[in-house]
Amino acid sequence: MIPALALAATLLVTPVATPAAPALTWRDCATPQTAQRLQCAELDVPGAALRLARLPALDPARRIGSLLVNPGGPGGSGADVVAYGGLGLATPEFAELTRRFDVIGFDPRGVGGSTPAITCGPVHDPAVSRFPADDAGYARLAAHNRNVGLGCRGPRDVDTATVAEDVERIRLAIGEERISWLGASYGTEIGALYAARHPHHVRAMVLDGAVDHALPMRQDVLDAAAATEDALLRFARWCASNCGDDDVLARYDALMTTGAPSAQLGRNATPEELAAGVYSHLYFPQLWPRLADALRAAPADASALTSAMPFGSAEYPAYRAVGCQDFPSPFTGPADLRRTADRVREAAPHSWRYSEFWDFASGCLGWPVPAANPPHAEPVRGAPPILVVGGEHDPATPLTWARSLAARIERSVLLTYPEDGHTGVYNSACARSHEAAYLISGTPGTTPQTRSLPCQKG
Repeated sequence: MIPALALAATLLVTPVATPAAPALTWRDCATPQTAQRLQCAELDVPGAALRLARLPALDPARRIGSLLVNPGGPGGSGADVVAYGGLGLATPEFAELTRRFDVIGFDPRGVGGSTPAITCGPVHDPAVSRFPADDAGYARLAAHNRNVGLGCRGPRDVDTATVAEDVERIRLAIGEERISWLGASYGTEIGALYAARHPHHVRAMVLDGAVDHALPMRQDVLDAAAATEDALLRFARWCASNCGDDDVLARYDALMTTGAPSAQLGRNATPEELAAGVYSHLYFPQLWPRLADALRAAPADASALTSAMPFGSAEYPAYRAVGCQDFPSPFTGPADLRRTADRVREAAPHSWRYSEFWDFASGCLGWPVPAANPPHAEPVRGAPPILVVGGEHDPATPLTWARSLAARIERSVLLTYPEDGHTGVYNSACARSHEAAYLISGTPGTTPQTRSLPCQKG
């Protein structure tokens, strides 16, 4: 365990030679709550020990190889996804994947069951606004973030470039010449960086809910804010038709001006907290009825919203510590932040109080550790065709990011889907069907000259 002030990475931007990893020792680790054939292992990597979970292929005679999965984050547990059937693994469209692949999930360094885990003191302080109105508020935000960072403990080098090298160490440890990859959201950043640095060890790769790390932070902030606004407006239109509520957007706006009491918090929730709780529901349209109920109940008790806000989750310290290594704050001073905040309000006049990249931009202001892997372009050349997936109405990773990421990947194919929600793997049966067929065949179902595959509505 080391202080966060010592976490600064000294990572080369060019590919590095990864030492051979020891073979893994798999053991049965199923419980009544997990998949019954679950196996677990640990892998020592420089500065950490990674937790891994595996579901051996159900049809060994037709086994293709190993499929590594990452559900996103930063802070998401790939091992838990495999253990409990997340990331679409329990859906009919992915049934053939579990028959033909050893499906392997891992907890990236500092995350979940990997050791040492990233721990911090309270990351969120409701008294410190992420939208400071004056210079004093800016100074409070920067000081708060600095103190959070100084209080964090965990492994060295938690940036995504280091995680990508850990993926290579996993490949060596499982003894595969080439791996297949299914990454969602932040998992697309890991996968794309791995493919850029180790293209000849990729067999097939799905990047669903694409994050394009080549884009500057200011663009990320505005793109993400606009995507969140679009999702909120689509929820409001859905609610007008499906829950008989034409006033849901006005109800939302009223909460954003007053806040609301929360029995779960034992105090009044701030508008920024309520906006974050609403945002979490926008990820999955199946949660929209629950969101409608939560908004109706919120003036009396907003617990259903505050219990969904990301700030109190177990993953949030890793989300912040890793995020600040990859997505540093772009602000040069109080006036710069306020100008950018004005542009965010223009892009998202209702939902501006919370979007993920404002969380990074404001939450990494004053962070005491320099970013080891700030936004930059690493084109992918020499890999097999890679399938990039983007949703037309994704609240977190807008379709423009999938398009720009696909443009940087040689021979990539872009799959788009019209359904609401974050990532196709969770929200589109059509996307899952295309992803499974591609991962099994290794070909994306179109020619590199076409480079696009649309899912149809309905």
